[in-house]
This record gives sequence, C-alpha cells and structure tokens, in this order.
Amino acid sequence: MTKFDKSKLPSRYVTEGPARAPHRSYMYAMGLSEEEIHQPLVGVATCWNEAAPCNIALSRQAQAVKMGVKKGSGTPREFTTITVTDGIAMGHEGMRSSLASREAIADTVELTMRGHAYDAIVGLAGCDKSLPGMMMAMVRLNTPSVFIYGGSILPGRAPQIEEIPEDFRTRDLTVQDMFEAVGRHQNGSMSDKALDVLERVACPSSGACGGQFTANTMACVSEAIGLALMNSSGMPAPYESRDQYGEASGRAVMNLIEKNIRARDVVTLKSLQNAARVVACTGGSTNAGLHLPAIAHEAGIDFFLEDVCDIFRDTPYFVDLKPGGQYVAKDLYDVGGIPVVMKELRKAGLIHEDCITASGRSIGEELDLIDREADGKVIYPIDAPLTKTGGVVGLKGNLAPEGAIVKVAGIPSQNQVFTGPARVFECEEDAFAAVQERSYAEGEVLVIRNEGPAGGPGMREMLSTTAALSGQGMGKKVALITDGRFSGATRGFCVGHVGPEAAHCGPIALLKDGDMITIDAIKGQLSVDLSDEELAQRKADWKGPRDTIYASGAIWKYAQLVGATYKGAVTHPGAEAERHVYMDL
Repeated sequence: MTKFDKSKLPSRYVTEGPARAPHRSYMYAMGLSEEEIHQPLVGVATCWNEAAPCNIALSRQAQAVKMGVKKGSGTPREFTTITVTDGIAMGHEGMRSSLASREAIADTVELTMRGHAYDAIVGLAGCDKSLPGMMMAMVRLNTPSVFIYGGSILPGRAPQIEEIPEDFRTRDLTVQDMFEAVGRHQNGSMSDKALDVLERVACPSSGACGGQFTANTMACVSEAIGLALMNSSGMPAPYESRDQYGEASGRAVMNLIEKNIRARDVVTLKSLQNAARVVACTGGSTNAGLHLPAIAHEAGIDFFLEDVCDIFRDTPYFVDLKPGGQYVAKDLYDVGGIPVVMKELRKAGLIHEDCITASGRSIGEELDLIDREADGKVIYPIDAPLTKTGGVVGLKGNLAPEGAIVKVAGIPSQNQVFTGPARVFECEEDAFAAVQERSYAEGEVLVIRNEGPAGGPGMREMLSTTAALSGQGMGKKVALITDGRFSGATRGFCVGHVGPEAAHCGPIALLKDGDMITIDAIKGQLSVDLSDEELAQRKADWKGPRDTIYASGAIWKYAQLVGATYKGAVTHPGAEAERHVYMDL
C-alpha cells in the first residue's frame, strides 16, 4: 500500500477506482507495477535537447532525480519540453524565439502536468529562459515543486601561443570572450588562426555559460527563492557527483507532497526579495528584472521592475563574477556557493530568514547548517564589498516612464553618468552594421529601438553589437539604450528594457539623431533634453509601429499577447484572475 493518501491528489483521476481501468492498462503497458500505479505520480520535466551544451546533460541528470522519487515512494514520469538557447540564437532572427520560448516552456509544462494529472514536479533546466519558464510553471500550477539546475560549463583556457592576444591567454574563457574575439577579429587585432583556435577551446564541456550571465543568475535565484535545494545549482554540469543533488531533489519533492508544501508557499513576496538581493550582490544579469516579475505574476504578486531595482539599489555588490568581475560559476561553487553568499547577506540583515524552502526547512535553518565563510577573493565580506550598491540599477525619467535597467557591475562610479547625442537605429542589424563599419562616434548614445517584446517582436538580446563594441575598445566610449534586452554577458554602459517600448509609442520611439540623452546610474535617471511639449508634438506626428515580417505563427501570437516589459513581458492574466488552483481540482 502507498504511504500517501491519494484521495486529495490530482493523480486519483487517472489511477483510482473502477472507471480508471483503461488508464491503468496504459500504465501496465509501460511496465509499472500495481504499487507504482497507486503511488503519487511525479512529473520529472527536463529541457533536454541537442541544441547547445547547456541542455545536453539534463537527460542523464533526470535519471538521478527519478531514483530519488522512487526512494521516497513516488512514481516518476519523465517528460521534456523545448529550449531555445540564446548562445545559438544570438545575433540573427532566431533570437526572436528566445523570450517567447519562456512562455512556451511554462505553457507546455502546465499542459503536460494537467493532462496527465501529475501530483508534483521536479524541473531540470539549463539555459536562460528555461529556468524562469520552469519556475513559472511550478508557481502557476502550485504543486509541490523542486527545481534543479543542470549546472554550468567548465571554464576554457587558451593555449600559450603568440598568435592569441595575451589577455585571452591569461584568463578563464567563456562564450562571452568568443563574441569579443569576433570584435577584435573585425578590427584587425586578432588573426584568423587565433579566432579558429579560441573557438575550439572556449567551451570545453557540457553546461550553461560560466559567467554570472542569465542562466547562472537564475540558477542563483532558484536557491534564493527556495525552489531549489541549497547549493544544488553551483556544481558544474560535467561533475557526475551532481547526481547526489538530483537524487536529493527527487526525495525532497516526496517530502513536500507529504507535508503539502506547494510552490506558492515557497514563492512569496519575501522570497522574491531574497532572490533580488542575490542577483544584486552577485552582479547578476539584467534579465532578472524581467524574470522575477514574471514568476511573481504566476503567484498573483505585484513585484515589478521598479520593486526589483529598489532592492538592487540598496544591496552591496560583493561577489566578483564575470562579466564585470574575474571569476566563473565553478569558482563560486568551490568557495561555498550561494549559501555562503546568503550568509553574508544575513549578517547585514538583508535576508528574510523565515521563508520556507524545497527542503521543508526555512532559509534561516538552512543557513544555520552552513559553516563556511566568505573567502575574500570570489566572495568578499559584506562589510568590505566591491561597491556599496548592487551590480544592476533601475532607471526612470522622461525617456523611460515605465523604467529601464542597466548593469553597472565592474563599471567605476565616475563612468556611471553619460551624456551624449542620440544616434538612432531602427533595429539591431542597422546598429551592428554601423559598429562593424565604425560609422559611429565616440561620445554618442546608440539607440536601438523597435526591439521590445511586441515590436521586435521577441525582445532580442544585443550581445553581438555590445561585444563588437568591446572588441573594438569602444565599450567605455559610447553608451547604448534599447527597448530590447541585453545578454547577461554584456559589458559596457548598456541600458535595456526601456519602457514603454517603441511599438507602444514610448518616448524611445520619438527620438531623433542628435537629441541629448543623459544616463545617470547613480541617481537612477534616464532622460532626454526635450520639453514635454516637444515630446507631445512628436507623439502627435508619430506614424505608428514599424511593420515586421512576423504576420503569422508563434512569434506573431506572442506579439499580440505580450504585456509591458516592467511587468515581466507576460502573456496571460496570472494568478490574480484565476478561478481555480490545479492541485485542488
């Protein structure tokens, strides 16, 4: 007999009573025993695919999760969903699929869980959008849920040959370095041979990008928000010892079923605030400003870009990770990982300790079990931080009434204010061409518009353009603003998520070449030197959104549904409008 009472679990609809004999016959057809059929059914969802190294290890890791579920007297049912991997989608039309894939992941996981009446979920994800997409599904369904990250890639090393510039030979390499190498190659300071060698050594294993880019940022969020077991996100993907975290996650979800601890018991306003703290102090990706509001939306919590940025503003930045710093995810894991980071935050009273986690214990109880301290190299003590405010800053002003976001980790405070004339581009391709041709000037503010969620459509990331600027040595000599996004790997003074977007006639749509723009990351302002009357006149003269080539299909559908960037660019009303909770049907 099962030790669980299935009379209140969703799977009773497919396994219990005489009317479900046809359903059970299918289960016997898959080799399940009578005992397994009458245990809780646990969805083990992975974003496995062969698109990129971020996802390639997930299928194997899922087997360890399934062993843990079985040890906890549950019956695991593995299924997969899509992933669009930004490293492959970057710099071409494929990037329009990226943010839309987050919604598709959440939707397909929801549909699979609902259709098969699974009682709980362990979700494995490896790339930028798959992490928030999986967490959004957990919170939307409000099932007992455990998240597990597939792990980061190992750092690459360049061979010691003269053709390769010395700064590439003396540091750990990530995919970010390859984008910057393209910029060097374009301006003639890197040979064909050097580029050819570097592309073969920069990414030496399975796993997601190694810096504190979006995947690792959201992996840190998964622990801080409480959906993942402590320290489970840090170990690199190729370490087969990750299996112990997979097995523990499988056992943990059975404990959550037993105690009826659900995703919304874990994801609360306080735990979202904890997650934002961890993003800030690690110099995480600006994309967290998009994904945290989207996760909150699934719980019916108003936690918008401005709320995220308020926390960023008063959180010290004390973890020295790429792209602004020196170290990669493996280095953070080696010195104790996110638990040690959160211990430092606790010392300054910046963590809500009473939040429940996937282990069934509170954050405070979990941190009490951690005996390691900040090493002073990767993790600085919180009372001696790299900077006194977070690595990511929110901006508002007459150019961004709904807000914008900029990553300042690694940018000295004297370089965090920039005023210059606008150089307006109607899309990323036009800007990238100008950068390649060097037909832009030092001191300009490059404006890339029509790249928002609806207007792009798809809110593309701009890594190719920003990396080319860095490769040309111009990353600090120009600024860039867009209603699109930036990769977590972006360096330089780059403002994203400018809202309202151009397609919705936000002020960014009204800019002309030469308009004087001021970006002030210290005061949190983004403004253009135009009167309200001039902006109103330009709005009256506006000809409407730019036509796109996406007039049908999934990306068209996304553009019709997607909401404001500051609310997370979501596509449905969220928990506030729901009339039932899946677990209680």
